[in-house]
Amino acid sequence: MTLLHAVVLGIIQGLSEFLPISSSAHLTLTPWLLHWSEPGLSFDVALHTGTLVAVLAYFRAEWVRLLVAFWKIVTTRRVETETQRRVVYLIIATIPGGIAGVLLDKYAESTFRSPQLIAIAMIVLGVLLWLVDRAARETRALAAMRPLDAVWIGVAQIFALIPGVSRSGATITAGLADRFDRESAAVFSFLMSMPIILAAALFKVPHVIHDQGLSAPLIAGVLASALSGWLAISALLRYVSRRSYGIFALYRVVVGLGVLLIVHYRG
Repeated sequence: MTLLHAVVLGIIQGLSEFLPISSSAHLTLTPWLLHWSEPGLSFDVALHTGTLVAVLAYFRAEWVRLLVAFWKIVTTRRVETETQRRVVYLIIATIPGGIAGVLLDKYAESTFRSPQLIAIAMIVLGVLLWLVDRAARETRALAAMRPLDAVWIGVAQIFALIPGVSRSGATITAGLADRFDRESAAVFSFLMSMPIILAAALFKVPHVIHDQGLSAPLIAGVLASALSGWLAISALLRYVSRRSYGIFALYRVVVGLGVLLIVHYRG
């Protein structure tokens, strides 16, 4: 892989991880469309390290509060404050995706990376996001979350194993359907990305380093991912505080249809 390819993929990863448009779809489709060598899922996960840095840095004050709250829970064995409850909900929301990731990892490496499947997933989730966003009543803030809400959003994250669904797209859509306001749905989605990305990175990155070494393209890709991820979080939170997710739903449908046309054209 060239340095340029790695940087381009890093930027794509950072932008698309937090926008509800599927980073895994874009990382799979870009080499396919441009006839680049396929970097593989392990390299994709390595790029997620950059977005992990982005979400930790952007929400650094929140993470400090969550860590302090977690320690309080451990030492007192009680859950009393809103922040402590949020820690519990993040743990609950992470469990379904973690289990599914272990059980379906081999399919994520192969079967789920079909361009046709990705295109269909892009379209279906795009339509679903548009419908849910239009119907959303937005009556709940993040402080109103309950355990069943965390389970619901966590189950939605399972479907993100299929490239094209989008982890943020699935979890934000679930949050909107559960009547959370647009910004609260996005913030919880971003926060719950940390445990699952961290686990995937710890599992996959050593394999990449073992196979390819700590190469310049890998480092450049991760740095590009971190910077573009930070920008994506900041931009999306400002955007959804005033507007709907409709533009992202439209983008998904257009890209999905475009990929299906290309697949048909290529025969």
